Amino acid sequence: MEAYKRWVRRNKEYVHSLESLGNGLTWLLPERFSESEIGPEAVTSILGIVTAVNEHIIDTTPTQRNAGSAETSFPYSLCITLLKDLETLVEVVAQQLYGDEKKWNFIALTEATKVLVRLALFRSSGYKMLLHGGESLNAEKVSDASNSQHGFGDLEKRGLHQGPGNINHYLGQNPSNLEGRALSALSKFGENARMGSDPIWLRRVQHQRPPMGSPSLGVERPTLSSILSKDSLLGGLFVMGEVMFITRPLVYVLLIRKYGTRSWFPWFISAAMDILGMGILSHVAISRRSREDQQFHLSNPEKDELRRRKLLWALYIMRDPFFSKYTRQRLESAERLTEPVPIMGFLTAKLIELLVGAQTRYTYISGS
Repeated sequence: MEAYKRWVRRNKEYVHSLESLGNGLTWLLPERFSESEIGPEAVTSILGIVTAVNEHIIDTTPTQRNAGSAETSFPYSLCITLLKDLETLVEVVAQQLYGDEKKWNFIALTEATKVLVRLALFRSSGYKMLLHGGESLNAEKVSDASNSQHGFGDLEKRGLHQGPGNINHYLGQNPSNLEGRALSALSKFGENARMGSDPIWLRRVQHQRPPMGSPSLGVERPTLSSILSKDSLLGGLFVMGEVMFITRPLVYVLLIRKYGTRSWFPWFISAAMDILGMGILSHVAISRRSREDQQFHLSNPEKDELRRRKLLWALYIMRDPFFSKYTRQRLESAERLTEPVPIMGFLTAKLIELLVGAQTRYTYISGS
């Protein structure tokens, strides 16, 4: 394994080229291969896993300044990325082998695993806000570490690896599955519209940062007791709001597993958790803004994360029963309206067909 790590770190550009080539080859999957969704999803998941592992190896390259310490911490972000690379494959396999009802058992297991890893990352990071569900590191800038005494200093964003559950990833890596292409209409409301189309490695070149796992210099990591002791009310509210965001997908899946997709109860509970959690975090940010002893000062990446979470609310119109009762009717009306127009009518009909198909996959519209 060490030999492979050294090879990847010495040939970063070559590795990136191979990854791009592999992703491009997914366009050449034969149509008969795509008749079973397991095949394309397995290929996409394998490519995603290899890419994530290689990026982690590159990120943890030891430097003269921190040689031997770059990989001392557990790679929580890598684990979350790998889980997101596998979640769509798990759903597809479970549905084909066990049916629509029992597939929710496997989806719930996947979401529970992500919750545990994210909670562990939340604790390990000193109770900092998770960026992009934990896939992006919320690490303090080294240049600000010696000047800031607050729990949340200025942060530097890490490039996001996009897994199959991510809209942009699916659009870019699994075109052989027609359902995935449907999410182009939702890409602006997906995991992060701000990420743009720049490849991960290019963003790393443009935004240099400390390697993953490197310890903060001179910064003591806050604990839950220290947060609650300094400001029990706002500190507790911040932790509660973040925990609600982390656990919301699992609660939603467990409720669907019990009440079914046609029930409004899971939909309303999930929306209530999102709105309440966002309201709590916004209240904490506003309350701390005018105070000098800011323990929960939000950095620019954290403010962007709050905006991203609000954008994810748009996915609720794609979730049943709202989709079946309202969204689908609007889409069909738009299809009938544009049908007389030659080119626009064809494109609209095709887009609506793909959206309706993509809506059947939980991981495409989960936002988790």
